[in-house]
Amino acid sequence: MVFKINISEKSGKTYHLESESDELNGKELHDKIQGKDISNELEGYEFEITGASDNAGFTSMEGVEGVGLKKVLLEYGKAMHRRPRREGKKKISNPKPKGLRLRKTVRGQVISPAIVQINLKIVKEGKKKISEIFPDQNKKEEKPEKQKIEEVPKEETKTEEQKPAEEKKEETKTEEQKPAEEKKEE
Repeated sequence: MVFKINISEKSGKTYHLESESDELNGKELHDKIQGKDISNELEGYEFEITGASDNAGFTSMEGVEGVGLKKVLLEYGKAMHRRPRREGKKKISNPKPKGLRLRKTVRGQVISPAIVQINLKIVKEGKKKISEIFPDQNKKEEKPEKQKIEEVPKEETKTEEQKPAEEKKEETKTEEQKPAEEKKEE
């Protein structure tokens, strides 16, 4: 079982890591874990588990005991941000009406093999900066430059449209004169 781990800094930057550590099983939300339990590179760090979700996207919720899925009556907040979308043409008049509570499926707060993603927050930093540990994720994504299309010079061949008006007149005269000359010869 591979956990996708997101480690966030105070600055807002998030670093991604995949780990097969069994040390995370059995931990609960808001527990503190040591960095060496996740990876040897993170020795000296201390993290707090801020959230988790399973492969279907059900979030782990604080206050829900166990590891399984449960249906919980929720108000606005985690796992419920607005009224669910209704099918049909009629628009929703108010996406967040006061006092709305809905029963939603969430996962328990204990991390189990069903969990796929774990979110962590840095509580204590180690000897190396986290940006040095993940140098490939430190760069901002740069947009590739658009390649300029070089114009290839065209050979100067004149089509009928590009020929000057004088040349066109000469051509028409010569064509008109030819049939008259042919008639004389007969």
